[in-house]
Amino acid sequence: MFETFEFETLTAPQASVYFALIIGVLFGVLAQITKFCFRRALVGEDRRAAAGVWFTALAVALVGTQAAVAAGWITFDDHRFMISDMPVLAIAIGGLLFGAGMVLTRGCVSRLTVLSGSGNLRAAVVLLVFALVAHMTLKGVLAPLRTSLGAVTVDMGDYITLAALPGGMWLWTAILAVAALAIALRSGNGGGMLILAALIGLLVPAAWVGTGFVLFDDFDPIGMESLSFTSPAADTLFWSIASTSIAPGFGTGLIGGVILGALAASLIFGGFQWQSFENPRQTGRYILGASMMGVGGVLAGGCTLGAGLSGVPTLSVAALFAIAMIAAGAKAAQFVLSQGDASAAAPSATPLPQQAA
Repeated sequence: MFETFEFETLTAPQASVYFALIIGVLFGVLAQITKFCFRRALVGEDRRAAAGVWFTALAVALVGTQAAVAAGWITFDDHRFMISDMPVLAIAIGGLLFGAGMVLTRGCVSRLTVLSGSGNLRAAVVLLVFALVAHMTLKGVLAPLRTSLGAVTVDMGDYITLAALPGGMWLWTAILAVAALAIALRSGNGGGMLILAALIGLLVPAAWVGTGFVLFDDFDPIGMESLSFTSPAADTLFWSIASTSIAPGFGTGLIGGVILGALAASLIFGGFQWQSFENPRQTGRYILGASMMGVGGVLAGGCTLGAGLSGVPTLSVAALFAIAMIAAGAKAAQFVLSQGDASAAAPSATPLPQQAA
């Protein structure tokens, strides 16, 4: 479709950067206001309200994405989520690592990207380490680990998507969307907050349609993409240090847009505040968590947005498996940390020596 616009100087890859910048700014603003975060929805102190926001967005993303598929605008037949040989071991280990890592850093990557724009230097350091380790796993010294784990596959045949199951895509879309909305409606959030969450969900099909239909160009094709942070973070890091050799892509525009949007929202509505690490122990914990998310996000095929908010609406079994393993990793890590905190807080069984009066 892009060639019908008859741009003389702007190519589809170049247009995708500007498009991603717009999507990113909108997500940054909305996520800053709603505190959108999958970790908070699982183990946060306000998990019920956070889950309402996250699952409202998921329900809207599901319906919108499958409506675009039904209209014939996009198809996921050749998408990486739809490979019949599913790398189950890589997804399982990657999901567990990512989930545990986001508990250690107290935020999923999307949330940390937003926080980076609102003055949180802890989040900025985590984002940098995450991007570096993700790039190492994609193309660097950790790539052999990725390929070795990815070689362990299970042939799913036609059942790599829920659409292949009895009832077809609309039945399974309805089941998932209704389940997500049931969680949202019991969250205690007001209507305004749920509307903002729904707008986040709309960004997912908007990005799929924008890159897969509106910007589709036979002569200069681009990949069909939506909200995701693992590959985009790695691509942004690589572009930032080699911009004279490589051109920016959709992911670079997305990351930049999210940070700009979060910065604008935090300055306009309040919330901008410089924050940093409190002590070396906290620094080590956050760097460890960032590294785990970097490896895990690549192995699992995406983060809580790439495999979750954007991946689940494709009805991919691999995406569903990935987000389930991320949730399991987060729950397990939170349990271990809470047990450690309880042990540290417990009074000693050994009586203290009495001082002479």
